[in-house]
Amino acid sequence: MIRTAILSFWHVHAKDYVLQAQQHPDIAIAAVWDEDPQRGRMHADTHEVPYYDNLAELLAEPGIDAVIVTAPTTLHRDIMVAAANAGKHIFTEKVLAPTILECNEIMAAVDSAGVMLTVSLPRLNTPFAQAAQEVIGKGLLGRLTLARMRLAHKGALSETGLPAYFYSLEQCAGGAMIDLGCHPMYLTRLLLGMPESVSASYGYVTGREVEDNAAVVLRYPDGALGIVEAGFVNPFSPFTLEVHGTEGSLQYSAHSRKLIVAGYANGADPVVEWPLPDALPTAFEQWVSSIRSGIPGTRNMELALDLTRLMEASNLSARSGGAVSLADLKE
Repeated sequence: MIRTAILSFWHVHAKDYVLQAQQHPDIAIAAVWDEDPQRGRMHADTHEVPYYDNLAELLAEPGIDAVIVTAPTTLHRDIMVAAANAGKHIFTEKVLAPTILECNEIMAAVDSAGVMLTVSLPRLNTPFAQAAQEVIGKGLLGRLTLARMRLAHKGALSETGLPAYFYSLEQCAGGAMIDLGCHPMYLTRLLLGMPESVSASYGYVTGREVEDNAAVVLRYPDGALGIVEAGFVNPFSPFTLEVHGTEGSLQYSAHSRKLIVAGYANGADPVVEWPLPDALPTAFEQWVSSIRSGIPGTRNMELALDLTRLMEASNLSARSGGAVSLADLKE
């Protein structure tokens, strides 16, 4: 049994990871720490496990094997470096950290300790992501020219939406893009690879400290473009993925839940519905498998590090008003 501590209930998805842990036969929730003691004690009582005021004390417990980190994004580096140094395996909500420099500090500690680290990037494992990779891998779209992906919800339009602290730059290091935009961003990276530069524009529809409306353009050396959109101010905007090339296009929407491929390769019927395969194991399941096998999830970490690079560059671009080269990030 992998005895696991929950490090903060700050993130809205903390409850989801707790549920995954409870449902996994190899995981037992053993302790709670939270930067908000009142919140932490409440959840520790709910799950009938000890609450620790002091994180170092929890991490020093030999009976704790692993941690789930759902603390404020800007605390990730300090928490995960400490956890790795204590020999604890780590599962964490995205992003790994706000800057690639911080990510590299985390990775140095993880590599030195030999612990398993997995970042939650759930849409990598979806049937539509697998199908899109298959279509592109078969060359059915020709030379890729543009990918556009959008994810939005109404969290900023309702008092019962996101918690107030999700609009804190100090805690989150950003708004709609670094939170919700992570998903279309790492999918764009999955399908198009890493760009040379990014240009970001952020909007503040509800007047909060962080953006609630955002778009980023990724520029590639071969002329291809990636467009990533995210928002907290759209009640009926579905998740949308589309990829275009010189020979065809594909499109997926959460409304239809169908992957449609149009192109010359389809012959007499140029528009077809592509079959969706089974989903891959979840990021959480992959993490447990890594702990059991001792084999790190290198693909997950590669994409997680690139995600931070893209988010850091996007935030820099939005602040400066100009394009930011990925090569200029401080690592």
